Amino acid sequence: QLQLVESGGGLVQPGGSLRLSCAASGFTSDYTVIGWFRQAPGKEREGVSCINNRSGSTKYAESVKGRFTISRDNAKNTVYLQMNSLKPEDTAVYYCAAQPLAFCMLAAHMFGSWGQGTEVTVSS
Repeated sequence: QLQLVESGGGLVQPGGSLRLSCAASGFTSDYTVIGWFRQAPGKEREGVSCINNRSGSTKYAESVKGRFTISRDNAKNTVYLQMNSLKPEDTAVYYCAAQPLAFCMLAAHMFGSWGQGTEVTVSS
């Protein structure tokens, strides 16, 4: 069974940076796409970014393009989300998710395996 563990969240000032990590264990080779999602209080979960572990192709939500970068280290079974120029509206619980998919997509309902989340607060 696949297990996902997020880390790296915290409190950061506007304009600051954080790097989130998603460490996977279990049947990792079956799960071709890893996605990052976030959920702010009172809002629905939204897709932030995803990466295809085989092709390396990536996708980003419009709201984070140019500020966030997703990357992977297959040797460590870890996917990262580098977040720069953070804004208060980036405040949310960030989750990573995995699914055997042919293409990278930011649809939460397509992902079956989820981590427990890591909280990111952007505030002065």
